[in-house]
Amino acid sequence: MNSNFKDYLLKSTNASSCEEVEIIQTLWSGYGKISRYVLNGSLNTTVVVKSISLNQSSSHPRGWNTDYAHNRKVRSYEVETIWYSKWSKLCNDNCKIPKVIGVFSEMNEQWIIMEDLNQKFPLRKHKLQLQETKTCLKWLANFHATFLNYKPTDLWEIGTYWHLKTRPDEFEKTTNQALKAKAHVIDGLLNNCKYQTIVHGDAKLANFCFSENGNQVAAVDFQYVGGGCGIKDVAYFLGSCLSSEACEFYEEELLEYYFSELKLACKTKAIKASFDALEQEWRYMYSIAWTDFTRFLMGWMPTHQKLNDYSLKLMKEVLLKL
Repeated sequence: MNSNFKDYLLKSTNASSCEEVEIIQTLWSGYGKISRYVLNGSLNTTVVVKSISLNQSSSHPRGWNTDYAHNRKVRSYEVETIWYSKWSKLCNDNCKIPKVIGVFSEMNEQWIIMEDLNQKFPLRKHKLQLQETKTCLKWLANFHATFLNYKPTDLWEIGTYWHLKTRPDEFEKTTNQALKAKAHVIDGLLNNCKYQTIVHGDAKLANFCFSENGNQVAAVDFQYVGGGCGIKDVAYFLGSCLSSEACEFYEEELLEYYFSELKLACKTKAIKASFDALEQEWRYMYSIAWTDFTRFLMGWMPTHQKLNDYSLKLMKEVLLKL
């Protein structure tokens, strides 16, 4: 362990000693790890530390280890550090995220010390019941309401990891010419929505932590948090946890639930905006947001399981109406 970071960890937690007891996961493309530390003499018995190395990685699961990809990744960790340092305190229990305890940097190394969510949110799920899907949508609705009309200062100007400007290599490899021809139109529609919020940017099932009863969730991983239309998170999340058939069958019920929770959250926060106009705009953008992610997948991994019948059906509908 870096000695300067260890000193910072002990000081920021008022601990007398610490020990790394578990590597929870390694970071994508070899940029570091997320670990659990046990603390002695601190009110926090455990903390989670995200250790980031900003040196260029030579590995990538899909072979996208270019300078451009490296710079995007470096920026993503800078954004996440800013998010936890400056923005995260605006989230309440309705869009629970880990509380940040401290952020430390030295040369090309960064560490983010966070609350250990395992004490209240110990479950990670690979499949969801319908009600658990709604629990995550409720989290997204409250998150989007919290940041409605905020400017994403120091975050990504356009949130999500797949948007067109940051994925030129994948765009060039897209072989669907009809989709390629409309990609910039789709991107422009999403970026120029009247109603903007801050999006999580990687709101997949793997980034949600569940309580024992499944009725509450917290979210992690804010590398691609930034400005955008909230429905992008919704489309991406549903694609991450539902089959093609489930997406088709539950689409209307789940969108109705998301917008009902969004309306309630906006009312609670006394947001001055025409909710009916917002809902109309974001509902229209649902299939467009889904198609935007489909465009990324077709260039990044054209054999991906998410390129299913539902995704292709929405894409065809969007291409016909644009």
